[in-house]
Amino acid sequence: MTEQQLPSWADPSVPPAALDAQGVSRRGLLRRAGLFGATFALGGAATPAVAAGGRGHGGEDPRLAYLVGDHHVHSVYSHDAKYTFSQQAGAAARYGLDWMVFNEHSNFGHASHGAALEHQEILKARAANPRQLIFQGLEWYIPAAEHCTVFAAPGPHEAELLTRFELTYDGKLLGYTEGAAGAADTARNEAHAVKAVRWLAEQRRSGYVDDVLVLANHPLRLGIDSPHELRDWRDAAPEIMVGMEGAPGAQGAAIPGLRGAASIRGEYENKPSAQSWAGYPADAFVTYGGFDWATATVGGLWDSMLAEGRLFSVTTNSDNHRTVFDTWKNGDWPAGANFDDTGRLPDPVNTDTPQPGSDFWPGQFSRTHVGVTRYGYRAVMTGLREGRVWLDHGHLLDGLEVRLRREHGDGRGVTLGGRLRVRKGEKLMLEITVTSASRPNPQGILPRLAHVDVIRGAVRGAVSDRDTWRAPDTKVVRTTDVSGRRGTYTLRVPVAVGDESCYLRLRGSDGNRNGTGYLGASVDPHGPVPHEPGNGDPWADTWFYSNPVFVDVVS
Repeated sequence: MTEQQLPSWADPSVPPAALDAQGVSRRGLLRRAGLFGATFALGGAATPAVAAGGRGHGGEDPRLAYLVGDHHVHSVYSHDAKYTFSQQAGAAARYGLDWMVFNEHSNFGHASHGAALEHQEILKARAANPRQLIFQGLEWYIPAAEHCTVFAAPGPHEAELLTRFELTYDGKLLGYTEGAAGAADTARNEAHAVKAVRWLAEQRRSGYVDDVLVLANHPLRLGIDSPHELRDWRDAAPEIMVGMEGAPGAQGAAIPGLRGAASIRGEYENKPSAQSWAGYPADAFVTYGGFDWATATVGGLWDSMLAEGRLFSVTTNSDNHRTVFDTWKNGDWPAGANFDDTGRLPDPVNTDTPQPGSDFWPGQFSRTHVGVTRYGYRAVMTGLREGRVWLDHGHLLDGLEVRLRREHGDGRGVTLGGRLRVRKGEKLMLEITVTSASRPNPQGILPRLAHVDVIRGAVRGAVSDRDTWRAPDTKVVRTTDVSGRRGTYTLRVPVAVGDESCYLRLRGSDGNRNGTGYLGASVDPHGPVPHEPGNGDPWADTWFYSNPVFVDVVS
């Protein structure tokens, strides 16, 4: 593999004068973490992944740098996309991404032809973009459910793994889709999805690939990812199935005047169908502040999974197929050619006319920040597995650091995804260090964070009803107005330890649009709300979310 270079903002050989304001800001955060220079240099052995049966996720808070990425990007190797690898990688670099996953749709053309051709282009893209970490992935059609991102660490078997997986476990290729022929087939299909996750875990355990991860995509878009399926996938191999999109791509879908009066951010424009899980309310099929109902509802589905005391991460991404206001269109097929026979679309051609689209370029609007101790592919995958993740829209923040520690004690405590073991009655301090936006975002707006919310939930252990989507003891417990604060500042929130274990997670927004949360004002007095159909300017309603920190109360 071509020698990897550090991103410009992390490379000591790149002078500060060559960086933009956000690059300077990120370099400052890296210096403060004590990781600048050789300490952060590429290392294939970067923080090895935690093995199943080990200490579990999280742990003593390491010094972290956050790499910005997107795990859901499409190219000409997806039947419904448009762009070449160079166009996507170039855009990602322009908008500051450090890592990205080319996540192509599964189908017979891709499995038979496209995946192998794509791998050759992946190798070329890595060589042409040495300051980016570029993964090859697959958008898996889950038997009986929606889609997932599946991606592996670079290595001799990364493409072969994805092709074997696609041919053996893809619901579309097998005809194992939701509602195929009744309850018996649904049970078979759901079992096959669990088998698929376990197969990936075995490939990692055997050393066939160094690492592999799975993330559920747009879980409530169609309402066919039931709560018990999400739990089943997670429980099959929690070191592999690590989370879901907290916010989908297609965030430009409801820009006023772009797609029509019924358009919704994320293209969440569906209604409950015969294939949808019957326990979801109709309100679950739209986005809230651009985020999936499963994540945006305080006390909802994501919280019900966290309340079991088990980490399940959230991410955000572009799902880029067709960029808003872009002037490129698909090229023409040669006579007699099609995707099934080639596994690849013709290269796009430029026009003078804006083309239909709902998406932003990778990194233009949606960003997933992953905490790492060193720079490299496996470090990103370890950070995702450990849950060291926060996400923002519209470049709302430059940086977020979170630490939970004993109020009067030694040690640095734990960070996002971590677990702090305490005794009943101990006093803790939650330290939230925010670095505000240092430059206008790609829309020309200088983002301003208005508030930071602390959300607390009780941990009660495994649920008896695996289809529950409620966490009745989760609520917003503190809101801090930060609208006048700039630069880097730290909020210190005292946390009292009660009789039972709990978790804490964070959320905040630009303050432009909020209201009573889905489960009422006593749970969430000023949460994200749906926009009026056709009138969802994403730049005017931006949020950040963080993964949780767990507090384990021991006797």
